[in-house]
Amino acid sequence: MEEKYRQHPSEILKVVLFGPESTGKTTLSEQLARHYHTVWVPEYARDYLQRKWNNERKTCEPLDLLPIAEGQMKLENELTKKATNILICDTDLLETKVYSEAYYIGDCDPMLEKHALQNTYDLYFLTYIDIPWEADDLRDKPTEREEMFTYFKKTLEKYNRNFIILKGDKKERLQTAIEHIEKLLKK
Repeated sequence: MEEKYRQHPSEILKVVLFGPESTGKTTLSEQLARHYHTVWVPEYARDYLQRKWNNERKTCEPLDLLPIAEGQMKLENELTKKATNILICDTDLLETKVYSEAYYIGDCDPMLEKHALQNTYDLYFLTYIDIPWEADDLRDKPTEREEMFTYFKKTLEKYNRNFIILKGDKKERLQTAIEHIEKLLKK
């Protein structure tokens, strides 16, 4: 059972877009994948929760988090095999852990937490809240962006993750991300 939350070993560079909702993670993931001629791992939770919303008009519940984590890792592990020398991840299990704690009063399933902390990535890009919030069926915290950004930042600091804060418009963010990825690729 634990295997489905585990990251498969790989020699490629793995980069995660990390941060509050509606801060440009998916857009930047797509841009970076195009720039590096590689694949990117979409956020499994978006599709999973959109289907749930469309079928049941229900939002995320604690019982959804392990299936989301399983789906995310399945996608990541499959796409790692198709990546060039870099894999761009629109999210990771640490982000799922943050949402679990933020939405469910500090609670996180021990299995999710274990793998969120064990899975490793070379660099996190923490996306700042300086772009307009866009509503959709799943986004629900437009007035809590600052608090959520702080929570994400403190999580990266707490677990000693290598991260860069991305600010500015799409072009600025892309340029900054490429500069930092290039440094890692040269090592």
